[in-house]
Amino acid sequence: MSSEVTREQFASRAGFILMTAGCAIGLGNVWRFSYVTGQYGGGFFVLLYLIFLVIMGFPVMLMELSLGRAGRSTYPGAFRKLQADERFHWQAPAYPLLAGNLILLMFYSVITGWLLIYACKFAGGKFAGATQELCSASFGNMLADYKIQIYSMLAGVIFTVLTCLGGVRKVIERVIKLMMSGLFLLLLLLVIQSLILPKSGEGLSFFLKPDWNNFVSKGIFNTIHAAMAQAFFTLSLGIGSIAVCGSYMSSKNSLAREGVYIIVLDTVVAIASGLIIFPACASFGINADSGPSLVFITLPRVFDSMAGGNFWGTLFFIFLSIAALSTLIAVFENLVAFGIDEWKLSRGKSCLIFGAVLMVFSLPCIFGFNLWSSFHPLGGSSNVLDLEDFIVSDNLLPLGALYITIFSMNRWGWAGNGFYKELAKGNGLKPGSVMTFYMRWILPVLILAIWVIGLLKKVYPQILQ
Repeated sequence: MSSEVTREQFASRAGFILMTAGCAIGLGNVWRFSYVTGQYGGGFFVLLYLIFLVIMGFPVMLMELSLGRAGRSTYPGAFRKLQADERFHWQAPAYPLLAGNLILLMFYSVITGWLLIYACKFAGGKFAGATQELCSASFGNMLADYKIQIYSMLAGVIFTVLTCLGGVRKVIERVIKLMMSGLFLLLLLLVIQSLILPKSGEGLSFFLKPDWNNFVSKGIFNTIHAAMAQAFFTLSLGIGSIAVCGSYMSSKNSLAREGVYIIVLDTVVAIASGLIIFPACASFGINADSGPSLVFITLPRVFDSMAGGNFWGTLFFIFLSIAALSTLIAVFENLVAFGIDEWKLSRGKSCLIFGAVLMVFSLPCIFGFNLWSSFHPLGGSSNVLDLEDFIVSDNLLPLGALYITIFSMNRWGWAGNGFYKELAKGNGLKPGSVMTFYMRWILPVLILAIWVIGLLKKVYPQILQ
């Protein structure tokens, strides 16, 4: 019996697309995209982001999906099954790459907890009459209170574990469909509310109209690198979280066609988030370039200034919570599938083991803001979250994507032709020879550039100015 038959699959095509999109859609689309866009001058950054999403994010996503579908397994099993020459042990580096899923969840679960806390705070009217000082103090007090962070983190993790316990077809697919439907409904309501605010046009102009002066003032190469990195990292490529979705995918439809739908959904959420945040900030004279504090310190002041601010603030943080939880579920499923594939665990045991591990391993991120606040692993004012993010975002994601590219295109890896055959399966769009040439020779150079420049910027922050 073939692995295509024995391995669990999504019940519907929509389930696969929404699950994969749910993995990609998260805080990177809303939180990071918005503040990075604000920091790098608006419209020109958005234009570059969209270009790099197509020429970098899309082809790497195709490779990761194809690895999962052809291997019918997670990392490292997919590498082991597909490698043309067993002397090279291609599966060995896949273990630290897969570990990137756990490291990602170690801080993602904590931030998800913050969002749940803020949704409850808005629902309880805690930001009525909010000032800059009140919002800053509220965020600082939350970080100092490790107990409430642990409770909120546990709520997100427990929900994730219970969802994954039910299996892909019976529970995960249904929950993701419901969550994503709610996410898009909330997104539509928030966009409409933001666009009817006074002076919203100024925010739209900054967000959507490329301004050469803004582009130059932020540093041309700095902006280009930031756009490349955002387009690449928004899809969480390189550590196998997309590959596991491919492993549950039918071969009836082409990977390229499904990939287009996933990219479109991911982009819609990012752009819609900008349509919420930038008009709202412009309407109340607040800069949207305040960095990571944008969501937790700046936006509460914006919502409080609106009519019905508590209602809209609650909806916004529920929206963010859904986006974060969808990513938690999709990435956690990769760990669960690894336990099933590699350790031959039952789904129940794999969920409980990795759930317990995640609960414990998420604690250092929480303690980094209070009990361990004197620990600065990267120097300066860095904390445990910064270290975990650095390991995943600046290293494992780009290096993993580079490794996937080399494996897929190398005759000693997947033998090249194996990847092309997988791309040719199913109905729909098929990449041409020009795209495969690009993926073989040009794409690896771009990925390597992101990694090297990203590391250099940590040491020499002004290197691209």
